[in-house]
Amino acid sequence: MTNNPPAFPIVPDERALDSIRNGMTLRDYFAAKAINGILSNYKTFYDGDVNETSIARWSYEIADAMLKARES
Repeated sequence: MTNNPPAFPIVPDERALDSIRNGMTLRDYFAAKAINGILSNYKTFYDGDVNETSIARWSYEIADAMLKARES
């Protein structure tokens, strides 16, 4: 996915340019927001077999859709 910039880029210290860190990706940030909403009331949104894996997978599917929407 090409449109997945850092969510909270860290500005490097001028004295330590070799230690640039980008932080979490925007995809991870979107997934974290999505999972929060899902877990607050998952029965409203999801009819299937609910377990940790399916909820995590669904969160990233939502995040991917959000990144795709940013492209248009």
